Amino acid sequence: MNALATIRTMILPVCALVAAVLATWSEAKRRIRVHYAAKPLATGLIIAVAALAPVPVPAVYKTLVLAGLVCSLLGDVALMFPEKWFTAGLIAFLAAQALYILAFRPGPQHPVSIGIFLPFIFYGLLMFFILAPGLGPMKLPVFVYIAAITTMAGLAASRFVDLGGTKPLLAFAGAVLFLVSDSVLAYDRFGRKIGVARILVLGTYFPAQLLIALSV
Repeated sequence: MNALATIRTMILPVCALVAAVLATWSEAKRRIRVHYAAKPLATGLIIAVAALAPVPVPAVYKTLVLAGLVCSLLGDVALMFPEKWFTAGLIAFLAAQALYILAFRPGPQHPVSIGIFLPFIFYGLLMFFILAPGLGPMKLPVFVYIAAITTMAGLAASRFVDLGGTKPLLAFAGAVLFLVSDSVLAYDRFGRKIGVARILVLGTYFPAQLLIALSV
């Protein structure tokens, strides 16, 4: 393993996980200054993991994942100020989901399996109906976001079943964790408060993004 590969597959992921743990801890303990530094740092290190992906790698896939991670970084910063910038954060993460959808979409010779996709459709509809009573004017934006993230996860699942291999598996695992993270975040904000929501949200979010970055 050469030096670049070592940095990309070992050093950077470990550093990203350390920053992620610090960001999660500081969020739970309300150590605001630490959190403001650690959260974007963790995502920035995850972006570096994807950026240093070695050749050969599909250029379009790498570009789309990198763009999705950058949008996620913008969303991370916005959601550190949820009372002011929650909608901006939602838009940034919606853009990230759209980019991941484009990255995970099947080629012309690989149609999506409806059987694989259906569980994600049912999950998205169930989540929306659970949240709907507390959404108010956010009903349409949240519906669009749920549709996007469940589509993203469904495409990642279909891609893994179709292609197999380690990298599609990493992307699929990351997509599922991303769905879990945003489900907890949405339920805590629009449904009922969850005591450990801060830990659950970031504790699944950062591994999700790291797994997607490692799929490049």
